[in-house]
Amino acid sequence: MERLAIAPRDGWREKAESLGFGFHEMYGEPYWLDDVHYRFTMEEIETHVEAPTQALHELCMDLVAEVVASEELLARLAIPPEQFDTVRDSWNARARHLYGRFDLAYDGRGPAKLLEYNADTPTGMFEAAFFQHNWLTDQIALGHLPEAADQFNLLQESLVEAFAAFPADRIFHFAAVTDNEEDRGTTTYLMDCAIQAGHRTALIDMAAIGVDALGRFTDLEDRVIDRCFKLYPWEDMMREPFAHYLPRSGTEWVEPAWKAVLSNKGILPLLWERHPGHPNLLPAFFGDDPQAGTLTSSVRKPFHSREGENIAITETGRETEETDGDYGEGPTVVQALTPLFEADGQFAVLGTWVIGDRACGLGMREDRSRITRNLSRFVPHAIVD
Repeated sequence: MERLAIAPRDGWREKAESLGFGFHEMYGEPYWLDDVHYRFTMEEIETHVEAPTQALHELCMDLVAEVVASEELLARLAIPPEQFDTVRDSWNARARHLYGRFDLAYDGRGPAKLLEYNADTPTGMFEAAFFQHNWLTDQIALGHLPEAADQFNLLQESLVEAFAAFPADRIFHFAAVTDNEEDRGTTTYLMDCAIQAGHRTALIDMAAIGVDALGRFTDLEDRVIDRCFKLYPWEDMMREPFAHYLPRSGTEWVEPAWKAVLSNKGILPLLWERHPGHPNLLPAFFGDDPQAGTLTSSVRKPFHSREGENIAITETGRETEETDGDYGEGPTVVQALTPLFEADGQFAVLGTWVIGDRACGLGMREDRSRITRNLSRFVPHAIVD
C-alpha cells in the first residue's frame, strides 16, 4: 500500500460536472483529488481488504438475528420501544437490503480493523463506483498507469444486479434531502442503476412525503409509495412525527428497518463481546461500561454520530483530539485506538462496500486529522502488481 502522486487529467473538473459530480469541491475545499492515488497489490486487496470485509459482514448479519430476538439488546441500542416490531418484523420478513460501507483501518502491515459500519445511508457511492473507475480508465489511456492496472470495484454492476432482485412491478421511489448536493447526487446515481435494472423510478424530497387517510405514505401526485429507497437515517425516521405510521404503512423501505441495528455503533461492543480477539475487530465497550476505562488509548463515539461529529481521541489517558457536532447527547461507545495508514501528512481510512451480501468495492478517504469528516478528501486507488 502506497500513496503516490500522478498527473491529473486535463479538464477533469469539467468532466466531473458534466457527469453530475458537482460536489467534487464543497464549501471551497477540494473533495475529489485527481493528482494522487493509493496503490495496492492484488494480494493485499484479496487478503487484507476483500476477505475481512466479507467476514465482518457475515458477523454483523449473525448479530442482527440475535438482536432482533432480544428486547434487551434492542433497548441497549437505543431503538425506540414503539419501533421494536418495525425492526423485528422487517428482519423476520427477510426484507431485502441494498448496500453498506465498512470503514476500516489498515496500515499496510497488520490486519484491517473495523472502525464502524455505515449500513443505512452511506454516501460516496458515485465517487467509488463510477468516477474513480472513470479516473482509472483515463489514466491507463494516458499512459500514467500500466495497461494491467485494476481496481477493487465491481460496484456498478453489483448495484444493477441488486436492484434487479426487486420486482419491477411498481414505481420505485427514491427519497433524499434534495437540497443537499451530495445526497441528491448519490440518490440520482442509484436511481440510474435501478433504471438499468428495469425499474420505473421517481425522486422525492423527504419533506414532501405525505400520508393518506389510510396511513399510507404518498408522493406529490398522491401516488402510494409502495417501495422507497431513502437516503435518510432510520434513527431519525423513528423519531419523526410520522414515525407511528411506519409499522403499518405497507411501504417497503430500502434500506429496511433492521439496518437500524447495523448502522448503530453500539454493534462494536456487541461484536467484541461475542468475538473477543477477532483479528478484524478492536476492543470496544459501551461508554457506561467500567471496562471502557481500561483502554488507555481510545476513541469515544456516539451511537449515531455521522461525518465524524462528536468524536474524541484519548491517548495514554489524555484527550488529544475532539470534534464538535450535533450528537453530543445520548449513549456512546469507547473503542481502542488503532493506527491509520499515514503518508504525506494524511491519514487514510478504507471504505469497503458490501452490495447485497457481497464485498465488492473500495473507496479511500483521507484527512490531515485522524477523524474522517464530511470534507475529508476522496482519493482513487489502483491495483498494480
